[in-house]
Amino acid sequence: MKKTVFSGMQPTGVGQLGNYLGAIKNWVSLQDEYNCLYSVVDLHAITIRQEPDVLRQNSLDLLAMFISCGLDPDKNIIYMQSHYHGHTELAWLLSCYAYFGELSRQAQYKDKSAKNAENVNVGLFSYPVLQAADILLFGTNFVPVGEDQKQHLELSRDIAIRFNNAYGETFAVPEPLIPKTAARVKSLSHPDKKMSKSDDAGSYISLLDPAETVMKKFKRAVTDSETEIRYDPENKPGISNLLEIYAVTNDMTIQAAASEFAGKNYGALKIATAEAVIGKITDPIQSKYFDLAKNVDYLYEIMRKNAARARDLGDKTLQNVKNKIGLIL
Repeated sequence: MKKTVFSGMQPTGVGQLGNYLGAIKNWVSLQDEYNCLYSVVDLHAITIRQEPDVLRQNSLDLLAMFISCGLDPDKNIIYMQSHYHGHTELAWLLSCYAYFGELSRQAQYKDKSAKNAENVNVGLFSYPVLQAADILLFGTNFVPVGEDQKQHLELSRDIAIRFNNAYGETFAVPEPLIPKTAARVKSLSHPDKKMSKSDDAGSYISLLDPAETVMKKFKRAVTDSETEIRYDPENKPGISNLLEIYAVTNDMTIQAAASEFAGKNYGALKIATAEAVIGKITDPIQSKYFDLAKNVDYLYEIMRKNAARARDLGDKTLQNVKNKIGLIL
């Protein structure tokens, strides 16, 4: 039988190049080998105050972008997290098996508390338990993560092992699935930071940016005062970022990309990287997205159908957990 993969992404709209090269592109490559669930994790988004209409639109936009990037809604279970109650129900049950100390040490809580000091809510604190419920609910075997994100899985693994030790084999203990090729895309303006839509518009590539905008942004990308093109993230973060984007976009190694540009100037690398990205996102991603955006009924049909598929799968785990801890079914 196929193993199960789960991952989710918060709805901030259509997303940017880092979302695609760092996650979605890899998800597409997994859909034939695994049983995959990909969720728009809208419940995670509300730990920070959201405008209701904006959140709804961002959630629809991200769902449409998942499909536009190549995720097949028949091969994969692509759904809204909030459309299946099992996530929050299991999160409450698991919170009774998570400890205050381990939650207080979570990076997500520390980072978001610092950035949102006026709204340090309980949901922000217990966010990692909901994240664990997302994963454990479906018997997930693998979670696609970057090499630097494996720690995010540790709480899910700890809770699964703790519960299994108390009640017998109940949860699959998830393992990280490190992609063979995935970019840790950095800001074009500040290449020491991750690319993010919260920064100035020139620092990130929206998946809906027109070709001329993409080219302009890459031409303005911050590099350094040297002339040699080589992969050296510590000393040449800007050039290394461009090489990584170029390599992953073209499904080649970073070493091969660096060799291709040996002896060439920075301008050549910027233009070639822009052209590679333009070729990837303008067609079919953008053209398919704009078609889907006009067909909201189709997107709602996908949401309803896949939420039902998620319920069929997750309810088995939920009932098993309730039974084992002594709740009357």
